[in-house]
Amino acid sequence: MTVASSIQYAKPGPSIDRFYMSSSKLRAFLAVAQHGSFSAAARALGVTQPTLTTQVQGLEQQYRVELFHRRGRRIELSAVGQRLLPVVRQMSSLETEAYNLLHDCGELNSGHLKLGAVGPFHVTEMVDAYRQRYPRVEVSIRMGNSVEVFEDLENYVIDVGVLARFHDAAGFCAIPYARHAVILFVHHQHPFAGRGAIPIELLQGQAMLQRERGSSTRRAIETALAAAGVKTQTAMEIGSREALREAVARGIGIGAVSEAEFIPDPRICALRIEGDPAVTETFLYCLAERRESLLLKSFFNVAAQIREAVRS
Repeated sequence: MTVASSIQYAKPGPSIDRFYMSSSKLRAFLAVAQHGSFSAAARALGVTQPTLTTQVQGLEQQYRVELFHRRGRRIELSAVGQRLLPVVRQMSSLETEAYNLLHDCGELNSGHLKLGAVGPFHVTEMVDAYRQRYPRVEVSIRMGNSVEVFEDLENYVIDVGVLARFHDAAGFCAIPYARHAVILFVHHQHPFAGRGAIPIELLQGQAMLQRERGSSTRRAIETALAAAGVKTQTAMEIGSREALREAVARGIGIGAVSEAEFIPDPRICALRIEGDPAVTETFLYCLAERRESLLLKSFFNVAAQIREAVRS
């Protein structure tokens, strides 16, 4: 008896069938969940609504679950559907990644890179450089705070997150991108205007305009003030850079911003804090399991080239 003749092949049985799911059914479920209706999902997939409905119902019937609650023309994800959605998003992302790898043989002639960011500044320069290098790859940007960016990464809604400080988050890979001093800016008639730089001690008792809690700029300036034993007055808490600039232009108080984000304005004057004791850093994040993804590596390489160009 030869070795080959002794091998027995298992026949597909109920245990195998139980775990088989049609990719078309899963794509139908994902499209309905993302678009919020069967008609919009059908248009997005280029199929008829009855076909899409049949696919979703087939998935529900196969596993005897309800994935959506139908409320007239409105639909909502059921508890099971909510748990299934991030899994199917992950499967869809991996499927797209496999397709890009096989179809384009590593040349990145197509694909969709999804970015999440807390602000437009660094991410815009990275996207500009990336599109010049890979013009056939579609790039989209989703804005949100750091908590939202991490949630989007976990749920495969985005591929890369661009955040303003280091987060020690398990399961994620952090790549440093940039480091910038926090500078001050004042009304053009303020006593500090035109000085270029001031020691941090001169901020004692000054009226400061603060960003919202959780802001990396606010955290950096507060840490520097505390280290120097300097206490300021909070004139106002402001939730956006644009509103902060307008408040400074009206003479309400002193603002602080990363030097990379400062926008010149004849109504205001920028000045440094001597020794640059406050800094902000920008990091790129991705799921650790996706660090070697072809698409993600291409973006990280472009970001590294920008970083090296700035240093040289």
